[in-house]
Amino acid sequence: MNDFLTLFPSLPWWAWFFLFLVLVAIWDIFIQKRHTIKHNFPIVGHLRYWLESIGPEMRQYFVSNNREELPFNRIERGWIYASAKKENNYEGFGTDRDITAHQYIFVKNRMMAFPVSAEHPNAIDPNFIPCAKVIGLYNKRKYPFRPASIVNVSAMSFGSLSAAAVEAMNKGVKKAGAYHNTGEGGLSPYHKHGGDIIFHFGTGYFGVRTPDGNFSMEKMKKLVQDNPSIRAIEIKLSQGAKPGKGGVLPGAKITKELAEIRGVEIGKDVLSPATHKAFSNVGELMALIESIAKETGLPVGIKGAIGKLDQWEELADLMLKTGKGPDFITIDGGEGGTGAAPPSFADHVSLPWIYGFSSLYKVFLNRKLTDRIVFIGSGKLGFPAKAAMAFAMGVDCINVAREAMMSIGCIQAQVCHTNRCPTGIATQNKWLQNGIDIPLKSDRLAQYFKTFRKEFLEITHAAGYEHPSQFTMDDVQVNVDANDLNRSLASIYGYNKAKVVFSSVQELKDCSYLGGK
Repeated sequence: MNDFLTLFPSLPWWAWFFLFLVLVAIWDIFIQKRHTIKHNFPIVGHLRYWLESIGPEMRQYFVSNNREELPFNRIERGWIYASAKKENNYEGFGTDRDITAHQYIFVKNRMMAFPVSAEHPNAIDPNFIPCAKVIGLYNKRKYPFRPASIVNVSAMSFGSLSAAAVEAMNKGVKKAGAYHNTGEGGLSPYHKHGGDIIFHFGTGYFGVRTPDGNFSMEKMKKLVQDNPSIRAIEIKLSQGAKPGKGGVLPGAKITKELAEIRGVEIGKDVLSPATHKAFSNVGELMALIESIAKETGLPVGIKGAIGKLDQWEELADLMLKTGKGPDFITIDGGEGGTGAAPPSFADHVSLPWIYGFSSLYKVFLNRKLTDRIVFIGSGKLGFPAKAAMAFAMGVDCINVAREAMMSIGCIQAQVCHTNRCPTGIATQNKWLQNGIDIPLKSDRLAQYFKTFRKEFLEITHAAGYEHPSQFTMDDVQVNVDANDLNRSLASIYGYNKAKVVFSSVQELKDCSYLGGK
């Protein structure tokens, strides 16, 4: 026996490797029953599963061309990365886009661009673009709020994103003068680094939740009193990734910290209901909006992905009748976002942003209600040309989610739902999170916002306007199809946006609403 044991240490490395392969083959053929490929092709079958696991990265770097990938192609990602790093984000030798493609956007420039004088606020700060409207002003909320930036961080919760990612984003929005939407996971310590906050809650009422899972007004009041950085409150009716379906946070991701923030039990799966308990119809929703606004003094808005319009029309009619209603509406695109969802929902349920927004805006436009509401667009709008289109259609602000993630290092690995995000952004794995340099990444988010605003402002000036709110539906043309290749937004969607009251950027700069409560 001793002679047998002493034989093995003297084996060459290749013999040990061969022995390992034999053991793997035995396991594949005789023991494991889950994978037919591994049984039929022992050892080699493992290569197939490994290659499949890194498929997105392989296609990203070796297979797909620059304009081919979805949801964001290589050129779009490259522009965000370069903008965030303050590198050269220009293109040379002309565009390589197919400018005859369906829905290709053209912004119509004016013969003479808008002149920026030496005294103009944008001569001093070339990325200063506050929102032209004040949230909560019409409804006379105690603390109305004008967003100091027209581009902001969309709803992404602590839990779906890592602590390091949330902290980097909050520090970044402070540097950029933007706001940070908490997402429905509650207000975490990582949201409290000086950036303006829009507190967002959904059907789980995390952070403002009673032990039995209902909404708590007392917790909401205390949260607002204890956190002056909260500037507005958003009620999520639905989200683009999975409208009409509740969220799931696996018990394995519920740490002690997450449990305390969300008001749930450690280690248990958290299932958000598909519908709200605090209201069941449009009238009750209106009552909740007014109640929260009264108790907190803050503007209150709603967020939804758009499908059927009957209840939206009911809401608009009730607003017309009562003179009350939400201070802002965030319109999400049905093409999905950072939230994990079944493909059947992400691919087919609710309208893409461009169709959803145009349908909804007309509901309020036809009733002359657009001046009461700040419209916020959310759905792959984090690029200057798309922003110009969105403002021409009627938005007042833009929220970005995946674009913000990319600015701090996301590589579009598309494993957000697995807790294995390689960049540490969409995972609770501490080792992976350690790769995020928070000060550096916060600088990059801020720089992406500043570059975005600067280029968007340059496009605005090229169109002859001082502020993006002045864009009209006739300023942007979109390819429709081969027989009717190019039409204005007004012609395609059948409306002209309402005029936004705007006098000058200087007046916006002097406005007191840009300050604190």
